[in-house]
Amino acid sequence: MRHFLIFSLLLTSLIGAAQNPKREFRAVWVATVKNIDWPTKPGLTTRQQKEEYRRLLDFHQMNGMNAVIMQVRPSADAFYADGVESWSRYLTGESGLAPDPYYDPLTFMVDEAHDRGMEFHAWFNPYRAIVDLEEMPEDSTHIFYEKPEWFVQYGDRMYFDPAIPEVQDYTVGLIADVVDRYDIDAVHFDDYFYPYRIAGVEFPDSLSFASYGTDYTQETKDDWRRENVNKIIKSLNDTIKAVKPWVKFGISPFGVWRNIADDPRGSDSEAGQTNYDDLFADVLKWMDEGWIDYILPQLYLHREHPKLSYTKVLKWWNALDYMGHLYVGHAVYRVGSEREDGAWMNPEELPEQIKISRELPNVLGGAYFSSKSFFNNELGITDRLRGDFYRTPALVPTMPWLDSSAPATPTELVIKNDPSGVLLSWNTEDSTTRNYVIYRFDGKRIGDFNDPENILRVVPSSSPFYLDKTARKRKRYTYAITALDRMSNESEPTFVRFIKVKPPK
Repeated sequence: MRHFLIFSLLLTSLIGAAQNPKREFRAVWVATVKNIDWPTKPGLTTRQQKEEYRRLLDFHQMNGMNAVIMQVRPSADAFYADGVESWSRYLTGESGLAPDPYYDPLTFMVDEAHDRGMEFHAWFNPYRAIVDLEEMPEDSTHIFYEKPEWFVQYGDRMYFDPAIPEVQDYTVGLIADVVDRYDIDAVHFDDYFYPYRIAGVEFPDSLSFASYGTDYTQETKDDWRRENVNKIIKSLNDTIKAVKPWVKFGISPFGVWRNIADDPRGSDSEAGQTNYDDLFADVLKWMDEGWIDYILPQLYLHREHPKLSYTKVLKWWNALDYMGHLYVGHAVYRVGSEREDGAWMNPEELPEQIKISRELPNVLGGAYFSSKSFFNNELGITDRLRGDFYRTPALVPTMPWLDSSAPATPTELVIKNDPSGVLLSWNTEDSTTRNYVIYRFDGKRIGDFNDPENILRVVPSSSPFYLDKTARKRKRYTYAITALDRMSNESEPTFVRFIKVKPPK
């Protein structure tokens, strides 16, 4: 009986893997605030920071991820050089203190991600300024001290006041600077706009409402707040596309726009707070207006949750008429946690969520919060991704409204036997190439280029060669190469080459 169960699990895994898509967004959030994911603690040496980050990316590459969502501005601070804001305390242990030996973390992080064929989404928190009032910035030039009139206290945190026009311009400007100076693939916001409500405590924006809300009444103050956020979303999208038209703009909001009890367009949910009514984030408007390239709702509760069912709410998002990409945010941090609802002790909960997302035609992938949760492999979830759902590589879905032109086909593919396997080399003269996709087919035949089972590896454009160490001696293989640009548009394949692997002499 035991052997039968093991066989059944293996068969189920193989059947699931055979259905894996060739194109799918597979991302992981890497949070820097409070050193949640990276660096593991403030004040590590430059060498230690780099080693940790490389290990993190290598680990997630093995997990099948093709994108990293990296928090570069956790709280009015910077994980990059020469910006308008202070160095982050979560990097060096003290706000305003540069890394020593000096390096630019963002340049390093982007390059390392691209070297592994992964997209880099730069994650900014637009309004959060001070996370803990007991840990005030040490740097006297911190923007909080330079412009105290821009900030309000809500609970035990400080926030930029979203209503102040100078704040809106400042935020858009600092992000535009990063877009201009760094080779990032996307700008990413999470769910923090106006802060989540504190029961019985009103957000303290009466002064800014008196100054900038003269066209509104107290009864329509919420509309004014939503418009404050709308302005920055539209302005930021316009600015990003003016600086670099290919850089994506994506947002990962709380999972519920509005409950159906409050709006017939809302989801079948009973969320205690919603984007529209409490965070003043009208995400449907941003989608309708085409201001964002992808939406990634955080659906962090289980499939059968009585008030916010993963299944019901994701189906609601899937049914929306949206020209951009829809991804889904997964709560990997809940898996196997005894502090969570008992459903998260079921090892099939998250795998079943992935299956549901793949059954919905408009859901093109997902992201996981957060990086560190995979290292413990709770309930075998990391093994499940590697051995099943993400066993085969996936290319990031294309965004033809940004760019639909494929790069030129690589040329001069040469393959030859090597003592360690099969050595491939090729050429290209197209500067738009970001990565190469290496296809390998068994035997002397051309297989299906749309089947990810045939993708051997995705390698960066800096490496127009590859040593296939997995080739088995005395077997016959057929190889082909395609090129990908930064938008993951794929070229036609090279002329295929056939080889019989010879045993070493």
